[in-house]
Amino acid sequence: MILLISDLHLQEERPDITRAFVDLLDGRARHARALYILGDFFEAWIGDDAMTPFQQSICQALRRLSDSGTAVYLMHGNRDFLIGKAFCQAAGCTLLADPSVVQLGGEPVLLMHGDTLCTRDVGYMKMRRYLRHPVTLWVLRHLPLAARRRLARKLRSESRAQTRMKATEIVDVTPEEVPKVMAAHGVRTLVHGHTHRPAIHKLVVDDQPARRIVLGDWDRRGWALQVDEQGFALAPFEFS
Repeated sequence: MILLISDLHLQEERPDITRAFVDLLDGRARHARALYILGDFFEAWIGDDAMTPFQQSICQALRRLSDSGTAVYLMHGNRDFLIGKAFCQAAGCTLLADPSVVQLGGEPVLLMHGDTLCTRDVGYMKMRRYLRHPVTLWVLRHLPLAARRRLARKLRSESRAQTRMKATEIVDVTPEEVPKVMAAHGVRTLVHGHTHRPAIHKLVVDDQPARRIVLGDWDRRGWALQVDEQGFALAPFEFS
């Protein structure tokens, strides 16, 4: 069994989500061969050198799972792209490139956070290219902590305001982009998060049946994609 999750947006202000995540680690994930976290794991991350006690507790929980024998893979999201090697080493997880192709259920599967599929959101894509540029990343990691905290608050506030103002189709994936990306990677299954619209979409790629599986965000309930001998099953679960 393999589990895939995304968009937990972990933060101290949502202890219900944290409890549900720890319950998953202590329960189903202990029986899984691997756990994949496809971005926006944390609501915000300003650097491995700025871990709060809360974030350290999450790191330790991941380490316990990793030490138990479950492989843990983590992909950057748009809110936690500054997670680095120090966190991953401490948590016992492997940082995955976005995108990555992995073998799941006997087939190559493309894993993405999903934000790069939203090409109609021109303003966001421009900002993303700027923030992910190696020079920008170096500068961000070397800013004083106080400056990073102020910048993170500003970016989060602007992101919320802009998302509310944008049309639904702008902040969702571009339909034409999906088959193009899947064909380029030679896959028939794509799994991603980011859009907070959990579903399994049927489509055609290179005249072959294909599917796009969208992971759900953790807010009123949790979401996980389970891959086992029965196939791919996307399902929500209630917080205890």
